Amino acid sequence: MKYTVLTLFPEIIDTFFATSIMAKAIQRGIIEYQTINIRDYALDRHKTCDDAPYGGGPGMLMLPDPLCRALEAAKKGTKKGDRHHTGDRHRTVYLSPSGRPFNQVLARELAAEQELILLCGRYEGIDQRVIDLYIDDEISVGDYVLSSGEVAALALIDASYRLVDRVITPESLEEESFSDGLLEYPQYTRPEIYDTIKVPDILLSGHHENIRRWRLEKRVEKTMRYRPDLIRQGKELGLFNDEINRIIGDMENERN
Repeated sequence: MKYTVLTLFPEIIDTFFATSIMAKAIQRGIIEYQTINIRDYALDRHKTCDDAPYGGGPGMLMLPDPLCRALEAAKKGTKKGDRHHTGDRHRTVYLSPSGRPFNQVLARELAAEQELILLCGRYEGIDQRVIDLYIDDEISVGDYVLSSGEVAALALIDASYRLVDRVITPESLEEESFSDGLLEYPQYTRPEIYDTIKVPDILLSGHHENIRRWRLEKRVEKTMRYRPDLIRQGKELGLFNDEINRIIGDMENERN
């Protein structure tokens, strides 16, 4: 998997790719990345990348000319001064608050791509013609507005790269939040007692089946409390097995 990120601030992106699990994935050759500085494709001596919008209004808009040149370079897999060519199997995404909502299902979908080209907006956004000509998908990371498209891009990258084969062991992903329509269960580590709060006895019992059942019940309980919409959706889509449906039914009966 390769991530190509078009940005006015490549240092934000570079720092992320140089740390933690991502750095290890790059060292192992599982993940590849490239940052393209949009200013490198502005032709005037001031490297101008924004201008006032037609029709008036506050703020500035990113210019189409440097953006389109940068996107052409990204599509060719060629950074300025670089002869490396990766082919044309890519998906170009613009991070935008008006895009479709980002979620775990979409993260899995993106993780299956060979290459993602991510365009980070700034100011009031980008010229619509860039979207019409180059963008395959507009994605929003939430119903709020960020000043930095880089922050949104990093959220998308972080959620998707960890789902790429061999980045993380499959067992670590099996019971995560959203993995099967439920949130993750509460977890504990040493010490056994902290600030008078004790680790639940069942987790110390060594009885694997009881622990599995307790964790599943806690997942259902937590999801019902914080994300009842996921319970409704799971029922509608048939995501839950018989055991989960029984636990949901029992908890709903207790509440009534």
